[in-house]
Amino acid sequence: MLCERRESPGVVPKFYQHALAIAFAINEINKNPKILPNITLGFHICDSYSNLWMTYRTTLNLLSKRLRFVPNYECDGKKSLLAVIGGLGSDTSVLMADVLGLYKIPQFTYGSLAPGEIHTSQHPYLYHMVPTEDPQYMGIIRLLQHFRWIWVGMFVVDNESGEHFVQTMELLFSQNGICSAFVQRIPQQPNLDDLDETVVEVLLKIYEPLTNQKASACIVYGESVTMVWLRTLIFLQDQENIRYSEYRKVWITTTQIDFILTGPQKYWDLQMFEGAIAFMIHQKDLLQFGEFVQPIKPGWNERDGFLKDFWEQIFDCFFGETIPDSEKCTGEEKLAGLPEPLFGMHLTGHSYSIYNAIYVLAHTFHEKYTSRLRQKTMIENPDVLLQHLQPWQLHPFLQRLSFNNTEGETVSFNEKREIGGGFDIMNVVIFPNNSFHQVKIGRVIPGALEGDEVVIDWDSIVWHRGFNKVVPISVCNEYCHPGFQKKSKEGEKFCCYDCVLCPAGRISNQTDMDDCFKCPEDEYPKENKNGCLPKLVIFLSYEEPLGWSLVSVALSFSLITAWVIGLLMKHKDTPIVKANNRDLTYTLLISLLLCFLSSLLFLGRPGKLSCLLQQPAFGIIFTVAVSCVLAKTITVVMAFMATKPGSNMKKWLGRRTANCIVLSCSLGQLGICSVWLGTSPPFPAFDMQSLSEEIIELCNGGSVIMFYLVLSYMGFLSLICFMLAFLARKLPDSFNEAKFITFSMVVFCSVWGSFVPAYLSTKGKQMVAVEIFSILASSAGLLICIFAPKIYIILLRPELNTKEQIRRWKNK
Repeated sequence: MLCERRESPGVVPKFYQHALAIAFAINEINKNPKILPNITLGFHICDSYSNLWMTYRTTLNLLSKRLRFVPNYECDGKKSLLAVIGGLGSDTSVLMADVLGLYKIPQFTYGSLAPGEIHTSQHPYLYHMVPTEDPQYMGIIRLLQHFRWIWVGMFVVDNESGEHFVQTMELLFSQNGICSAFVQRIPQQPNLDDLDETVVEVLLKIYEPLTNQKASACIVYGESVTMVWLRTLIFLQDQENIRYSEYRKVWITTTQIDFILTGPQKYWDLQMFEGAIAFMIHQKDLLQFGEFVQPIKPGWNERDGFLKDFWEQIFDCFFGETIPDSEKCTGEEKLAGLPEPLFGMHLTGHSYSIYNAIYVLAHTFHEKYTSRLRQKTMIENPDVLLQHLQPWQLHPFLQRLSFNNTEGETVSFNEKREIGGGFDIMNVVIFPNNSFHQVKIGRVIPGALEGDEVVIDWDSIVWHRGFNKVVPISVCNEYCHPGFQKKSKEGEKFCCYDCVLCPAGRISNQTDMDDCFKCPEDEYPKENKNGCLPKLVIFLSYEEPLGWSLVSVALSFSLITAWVIGLLMKHKDTPIVKANNRDLTYTLLISLLLCFLSSLLFLGRPGKLSCLLQQPAFGIIFTVAVSCVLAKTITVVMAFMATKPGSNMKKWLGRRTANCIVLSCSLGQLGICSVWLGTSPPFPAFDMQSLSEEIIELCNGGSVIMFYLVLSYMGFLSLICFMLAFLARKLPDSFNEAKFITFSMVVFCSVWGSFVPAYLSTKGKQMVAVEIFSILASSAGLLICIFAPKIYIILLRPELNTKEQIRRWKNK
């Protein structure tokens, strides 16, 4: 004997389908000779009237004898109760399980229950025809994440299940960057006859959430009656315009909710629920069910105590002798064509679960029946089998049961005594005549890999017409556009924030980013900070104005130096050229020529060879030049000292001493450069940090210490040369160059003294240009200060370039 339970007082027309699903399934089984041949199944339907006392009373009545309420007493015919189907909600299921569990009677729930509401260990004889609500929670989260709905309202039934749902969703919200805009609790049982203070208070509380324009997405959790109660509250709030109300929301309903019409709500508009997204128990459309239901009329089954009330409610007519003909039910009304919320010709998810539950029991009985045959203990009369069969004997067969139902779907229980199948995700399309069609847009698949547990055809969703075919937005405030980042508001939830511009050097390329980030090293932020642009690779090239200007200067001075060399070689036998060591003069001029040309190594794209040669060549060549100037200065000093009586300095005068000075000083710099190249040589590199919008292609010095050691050594020689030349500037010697060397060393030291701070304070091409300028300026200073007077005498005052003038000058 089977029991099914309805969830609201009176007959809810759409729930009558649950009873018909039982009758349809048992009718199929009784006609099927392959299942339980010669055995006829029966059923009994009872109602708890949504009352706890009636639930207990009805359950105990099933365990009593036929005419008296005396549990456990068997003095006359007893009902053959082998299993119970029910209830839809957790409250009814728990109350039934508390009683039925004492007798180990299998109980099958056909509604999706919240985890923890019914503990498997406490109710070992309870079987679930659908999964628990766990997968549904993640399905809702994935839906909200896809459309970026982070400001979501919740309407929940005011009971333990609703409280569990709120706590679970609040935790999942915080883990996935979503906030609840409000949580509005709806009374479990509406009392429309007495609009007392409680109802008025609920009306006042619900009005503000309904008119909250920011929270476009609203989750409704509860049962079908919860939706009835919600619609009633909306109607009471806006009675005049209820058919045209634009409560523009995306309603997300849970598995226990079905859109139903009952009582006066049959005439209310359902358009406000257009575009709703409903999580529903998995179902299959059985065509045979529609054929079974279509011929139903009053009187089709005298034992159906619900049909009369159902018929009167669904067709707004009455049975009775005193009823006017205009209001009397004719019995010829047709169920086909009724609006889906009123009564459906297709099985709902709950009815499909009931259908499967009947087949589970039938296959279980069949397994028990065939096992008796295999044991050759079959009683001759098959009906006696059920009389001797005890409910507790079914559990071993139920736990290992697995079969394909009439639609080819596998039905079996897992270790938690649950049947899989997941949930269907439906999109509600409502038509002008108040009928609607539920379009399947996806599924929730329990046990799937993370990220694959929810499959939805996003493009097929139909939205409420108030959204003008645009995907709704459900946020606390406008999205932060690229180029901005979120800044939380004090005292408000994290979903409510201000948008502030990204700080310097950072960007955001997506909407609603928590933090801005830096561009890759080879890119820089756009002006509006919503993306990155590739940095331009720069180096001091020959083609740009600065480059060819420096090249022109370097080549010009190189030509002038070459001309000076040629001029001095032409007048090599004149006293002014022969004075102060003619070989030193030529060596100095050649080194200056190379100094001018060495600056060209710093121009153009850096390469391995050019980087290796730049600094060492510059350091060695300049050291040779400074060494020559130092040798000239020392020669002047030694020549003066040699003129003193009794001096032995004459033997040190000559080319050998000057050559030794130049060679020894140059070898010192050569040693430093050799160590530099041997330990940490310069190499081509890219500087991506110094400039915000450009990449500097340069020569990395390798060792900064060695670079400044080269400069320090050259500066040390220059300082000694300057000091000696300054002291010897007024010595009475023919063509004394000390004064000119002093001027040249002042220029030389000034240039390289200012080079260090200028070099450190510049970046990119300017840094290279500073070094080239220092090389050209210091080389030009030496060339002009030392050789300009000689050129002046040779070209413009040749009369001074004679021995007589030299002697006259010495005798002054």
